[in-house]
Amino acid sequence: MDKLKHLSFALKEFAGLTEEDFQLSEPLWQEMSYKKWDFFNEYKNVCRYLGFVTEGVFRSYIVDQKTGDEKNVFLYSGNQFVVSFKSFINQMPCDYHTQSMTDSQVLCIHINDLQGLYHKSHAWERFGRLLAQEAFNITIARTESFLFQTPEERYLDLIKHHPDIFNTVPLYQISSYLGIQGPSLSRIRKRISGK
Repeated sequence: MDKLKHLSFALKEFAGLTEEDFQLSEPLWQEMSYKKWDFFNEYKNVCRYLGFVTEGVFRSYIVDQKTGDEKNVFLYSGNQFVVSFKSFINQMPCDYHTQSMTDSQVLCIHINDLQGLYHKSHAWERFGRLLAQEAFNITIARTESFLFQTPEERYLDLIKHHPDIFNTVPLYQISSYLGIQGPSLSRIRKRISGK
């Protein structure tokens, strides 16, 4: 399946966009390639693109000002949108880096083009509303996972939402995302594989 057809199907599933709705946007999407460790958006830069990941894995991370350690905040993999959402919708500098952790392919649309679609089509306006709801839900779920879930439950959620991540991303990056140390991740994996 070609990438635009795949995107069209994903947008239909996500927001009910019809083929006609998608055709309005078709010339606006650009295919972009990222090498491992390339930035989708950097700290203090304004995010101008919404991306749909067709291949690869991205992370958003902050750098701890005291220790210099990188802490992974969000992960984005195939069939998910990658965007620094607050920066994107407000066109203000971003509070974190978003970086490819593998060689990756993304279909991107510029903020101006997306806003143009919102003005042309109620279906695209609905897409924008659903995208905002999805970004909100992901952020709240991520925050609540640290309040209400054990590291093992966070690990199981990670597998559910990013099933191939262990085949492509180093374990220390996964530990950072889960908010645990490497030995704890090893114990969790061993315990779960023994069940």
